[in-house]
Parts: sequence; C-alpha cells; structure tokens
Amino acid sequence: MMVATSLKTCRYCIIKLMDKTVIVIVIGGGPAGLMAAEILSQHGVKVDVYDSMSSLGRKFLLAGKGGLNLTHSESFEKFITRYGNRRDKIEPLLKEFGADNLREWARGLGVETFVGTSGRVFPVEMKASPLLRAWLKRLDEAGVQFHLRHKWKGFAVMAQGSVLAAGDGDESKGLSMIFETPDGEKVVKADVVILALGGGSWARLGSDGEWTGALRQIGAEVAALRPSNCGFDVSWSDHLRAKFDGSPLKSVALSFKEFRQQGEFIITKEGVQGSLIYAASALIRDEIEAKGGAVIHLDFAPDKTKEQIIEKLSRPRGSRSMASHLEKTLGLKGVKVALLHEFVAKDDFVNTEKLAAFIKALPIPLIAPRPLDEAISSAGGVTFESLDENLMLKKFPGVFCAGEMLDWEAPTGGYLLTACFASGRVAALGALRRLDENN
Repeated sequence: MMVATSLKTCRYCIIKLMDKTVIVIVIGGGPAGLMAAEILSQHGVKVDVYDSMSSLGRKFLLAGKGGLNLTHSESFEKFITRYGNRRDKIEPLLKEFGADNLREWARGLGVETFVGTSGRVFPVEMKASPLLRAWLKRLDEAGVQFHLRHKWKGFAVMAQGSVLAAGDGDESKGLSMIFETPDGEKVVKADVVILALGGGSWARLGSDGEWTGALRQIGAEVAALRPSNCGFDVSWSDHLRAKFDGSPLKSVALSFKEFRQQGEFIITKEGVQGSLIYAASALIRDEIEAKGGAVIHLDFAPDKTKEQIIEKLSRPRGSRSMASHLEKTLGLKGVKVALLHEFVAKDDFVNTEKLAAFIKALPIPLIAPRPLDEAISSAGGVTFESLDENLMLKKFPGVFCAGEMLDWEAPTGGYLLTACFASGRVAALGALRRLDENN
C-alpha cells in the first residue's frame, strides 16, 4: 500500500477552486480528526471540524486519565507486529509518521515525553489535558473552525439543488453533509470531507458507531464493529463473585493458543478484565465467535517449574491447612487460591502432582466478550479494500476515512493512538493531493 506523503505537485499555498476558497470539513474531533485538520491548515486550506459532543477529544482525555500512554518505544519491527492481520495496511502509515515522529510532534507543542519501565511512552505530566489544550490553541490560531454538538447523520451528493445517487462519482458537484444540531437539521457543503468518527466503544464519549449504516448506503464496505481490548464473561460461583469482585490478579502468565504473556488483570463479578486480558482479547474473541467459547490457562507461578512446585508442595505441612501451606511454600493466597478452589476438584486438590499442574496451567472458561460499549476500542469498520492508497472511498470520491473507524485493531500500549494520528495525517495529505489534482 503506497501512501501519498508529500505535496510536491501542490501549486498553491491556498488552494482555490473556481475562484472560491476550497472548504474541507473534518467530522470527528479525536486524534485522527484533529491531526487531519492540522495538516490541512498548515497548507492554507480552510478547515471546519464538526463533532457531536460539547467538547473535543473526550475519549482522548479519558485515555489519559490514569496517565496518557501516547506511544511505545519498542523497535519498529516489533511495533508493527501489534496490528495483526492488518499489519500490511498500517505499516505504510507508520513508516511516514511513527512513534518517534509522534514524540517530536508532542515536543513541538511543549509536551515532553519519557519512556516508562514497560517501554510505554508518556507525557512527563502524565496527563492528556495539557497536550490537548496546546493542540487546540495551535489549531485555533491556524484558523480552524470548530462546530460542536453537530452530529453527523449522513450525506448526499448535491447538484443544483437536486440529490444525486450515492456514488455518482462526479466530483464537480460537491458534497453535502447533514448534521443534527441543537437548532435543528443543518446541511453543510464542502469540496472534500474527512471522516474520523471513531469506533463503536464508549458511546457516551461520541464513538457510537452509528455512522456504519450511512456509509454502507453509499457503497462502502464496512466490517461489523466488534469489541477489542475488552473483558470477558465467566460463570463464577456466587462465593467468588461476591468476595473477589474487583480483586487484582498479579504476577501471573496467561496462555491461549500461541499467546503467552506475564502481567496482571482484575476479577470482576461478570468475569475478567485488565491489561493482560486485553492483550489476548482479539484471539479470545475470535475463538468465541468461531466455537462458542474459549479457555485460557493461567500460570500462578511463572518463575517456577512444575517439578519445583511439586517439591515445595511435598514438604511436610504438619497441622497447617492447605491454604496456609500454599501461602507458606509458594506464596499463593487470596484470589489465586480461590480460583484454584473454583476450578480444581476436591480429589485433585489433595493430589500434589495434579495440583501442581493446575497451578501452572489453570483452565478458565470464558463465555463471551463484554459488550462493545464497554470495550477500550473496537475492531471492524471501513475496510481498506474499499479505500484507495490515500484512504479515500473508491465509490465516493472526495470522502476520506481515518482513525478507529477503519477496519483494524491493536492492543493497548500506545499502538491505538499512534495509528490514529498516522491515519489522520495520511487522509489529510490525500485530501490535499486530490484538491490540487482537481485544479
């Protein structure tokens, strides 16, 4: 996939069409949309950003609530593997604007970053709000106009007051967007449109996925939105659900098919959630969709072999209870012991070899992903096959797509944000190239 990365053919600082300043609108005020607006404004194009919420960057701010994980410091070769079966589509975007570019861009806004112990990159202040404020100030000074509480409802190609069939393809006729506003329905015409409408998670922050129907109506191929970086339901006993809801499970290794990683997650009354679960969530979700369920395995002693565990458990315990013996010999207590009781039969619990095997690989059956609206992000969206190399819809010239509404997914760790920024930039460059070609 080749990406338009420069505008060497651009003939004008301010692009004009039929003696009128070109109007480009960006719909969506998250990282992808704001990056697109920045690139466009840098080339003198009039940009109007529309967003359904009363303020911009709602989900971006939420992502920074516990410390904004902006990107990751690992090598590019490893970084691009995080995008799974969409690696070949995301890689060209990141080659033009990757992790190092993103850190430099943040520095330009006065936001210094640092690399944490996990390799993740954070702003020194550990917050999203200072970066967003500086960014919006830059855009405002560049002349970008913001229109809040404007919810996109769809679009039509207009020509002298009449509505043409979607996908008509006559770019000379312009594009009209329909918005729902506090003052009623509003129609806005533009020469080029960049859609950065987000995915389908956290609808209360603006990413409700309602745009999928409108895009399908005009011939775009849109894969169904599915939860990504999500938790899963487990059929816990009443005892475990009541006593251990919210309990962290630390220093464990999770195995599922080819995936194995050490980390931590949380037990909830519904099931499991947290960083270690999210890292494997795409594989687990796909397995559940294919087979109706999935079984993960937990290693409660990843630094010990089964043989070492057997040796420790075989030591005399005297009058100590098994729970006390597990804590004394292996440091297992609380929720870890509760999980063993949850899934290990009584006879196996007193069999040293079998118990050791369960400590190294306790099976946890997962029933279903948590609802899409609870997920950190979503998979699915506008397929790359329906877009050209500039992220423009093939069946609807002049309309570009960027950000999480594209059909890709990645684990947490800065990978989501980095690709959103990069795709917004590519869509904007593609829009500029199209405008130039049509003059």
